[in-house]
Amino acid sequence: MSAPQHIVIVGASGGIGSALVDHYAAQSPASLTAVARSALAPRPRVDTRRLDITDEAQLSDLADTLRSQGIAPNLVLVATGVLSDETGLKPEKSYRQQDAEAFRNVFEINTFAPAIIAKHLLPIMPRKERSVFAALSARVGSISDNNLGGWHAYRASKAALNMLIRNYAIETARSNDQMICVGLHPGTVRTPLSGPFSKNVPEAALFEPSQSAAYLAQVIDGLCPSDSGRVFDWAGKEIPA
Repeated sequence: MSAPQHIVIVGASGGIGSALVDHYAAQSPASLTAVARSALAPRPRVDTRRLDITDEAQLSDLADTLRSQGIAPNLVLVATGVLSDETGLKPEKSYRQQDAEAFRNVFEINTFAPAIIAKHLLPIMPRKERSVFAALSARVGSISDNNLGGWHAYRASKAALNMLIRNYAIETARSNDQMICVGLHPGTVRTPLSGPFSKNVPEAALFEPSQSAAYLAQVIDGLCPSDSGRVFDWAGKEIPA
């Protein structure tokens, strides 16, 4: 499979997002746009853009700018996500710990932002060639694979994202039968997101960001249109809904 030539990576300041930028930059694509809420360090051959992914007007402006530059990305990667943060947000162990504000915060980043990114970037992607729209999901977003419970907001936000991915796959196939929309589970990675919750993960199952990025890129390279609407892990195995 030929390497993507016009790439947009959203969430490029995170551990996995930054590693994905490095991975694809090394392939010298025709264009690579790295987007993040915080300032990004300059990289050779990378167009870095700072914007708030929860601000639809800014996402609309990004799409307009890319369109005006003649860029039709054939790979869009949404590498955003939140599980806990310094404000006290953390995954719930019981329904008694559920909090409306926490739900809003988690869904805003994990579900709403990817949805609005899709709204503005899917229309500028090619319509007559293989293109991939991929968003980082999680194994815990699988309903049928949930045997532990807990983590209510995070699980629900990723399950909702998976449903959106399926919807986008159905809709985009009507105008481009080579379009692929997927969710990707990156594994357990040494990042601030998973760090507080990976103490019991075996060393062999804990990836460095660069490892995860390489695995995800390999999965993306192997996708075909019949895979659209599904969720795959870092090894290319499908995660059930």
